[in-house]
Amino acid sequence: MCILSKVKIGIAGASGYTGAELLRLCAGHPRLDVAWASGDSQAGGAVADLYPSLAAAYPGLRYSGLGGSGFGPADADGLDLMFLALPHGASQALVPELSKRVGAIIDLSSDFRLRDPSLYRRWYGAEHTAPDLLGAAVYGLPELTRAQLPGAALVAGAGCYVTAAALVLEPLVRAGAIQTAGVIVDGVSGVSGAGRKAAHTSQFATVDSDFVAYGLLEHRHTPEIEQVTGAQVLFTPHLAPMTRGILVTCYARPTEGAPDPLEVLAEAWRGEPFVVVAERSPSTKATLGSNAAHLTARLDRRTGWVVALCALDNLVKGASGQAIQCANVVAGLPETTGLPTVGLCP
Repeated sequence: MCILSKVKIGIAGASGYTGAELLRLCAGHPRLDVAWASGDSQAGGAVADLYPSLAAAYPGLRYSGLGGSGFGPADADGLDLMFLALPHGASQALVPELSKRVGAIIDLSSDFRLRDPSLYRRWYGAEHTAPDLLGAAVYGLPELTRAQLPGAALVAGAGCYVTAAALVLEPLVRAGAIQTAGVIVDGVSGVSGAGRKAAHTSQFATVDSDFVAYGLLEHRHTPEIEQVTGAQVLFTPHLAPMTRGILVTCYARPTEGAPDPLEVLAEAWRGEPFVVVAERSPSTKATLGSNAAHLTARLDRRTGWVVALCALDNLVKGASGQAIQCANVVAGLPETTGLPTVGLCP
């Protein structure tokens, strides 16, 4: 995609949390111009009514429909770039036709992340309906796939838990600092990771004062973590009573004569604008509202374990911010354009 003075974009699924976060970040982006935003459950409604926080930026914007509500692929004609912030499975039906009509597509779902189509049947319970596009999709984690992003037509944004796990594990695997079998990944996420749709498990009365593990042995991010890191992992996610944030704590056995893991991370991410490596323990609050990921690592010689941690905002670096980071590279813009690196505190 050539560099344009303004990049005309559409957001499908803009009524959900990741879609609303895309709108928030685009409002502060000097080059991304939101032409339309769809939201089936809110079709015809004002963005400002659903999200008053966006009222100053989008006083007249209303949600278009999608699918049965009147949206068709032709509505994307004239767009330079389209973000898909839709539930799993929805993008598979749209992308084949949309790819003929827009310059680039950034998909925030898991629909095009996995290279092996059989993994969708195993982990998502259904056959992939557009397997021929899996090989064409560029994985959207710029710190690892930046060279493949310029001019990409289809980008599959990395998962939130996966981003956090990959940023600490992939450099350690690449450096030969840890054994790749039996890696343990414990993840903790805020409630916004479950999306805006009402569910008993994300209601205040359910979540408040509770801390619970879920997806035991079967969480769908497992094959994605393994694909990106090259390690065999046992992944256990947990739901914490907070709105935003992800913290992953990863445990692995060091290889013989392995280098200090903190030094490996510091060297791997030196100069990266959105990765902070430090000795202090990462905090989800420190990343709130920012596109930065905070990392640390230790080698415990007493027990023979490497422990590596990463904190990030699941809606920003874990989803919408990372999608914009990818879009910047795809469109030939400076990668940091419109993305905050400083979290909100207090």
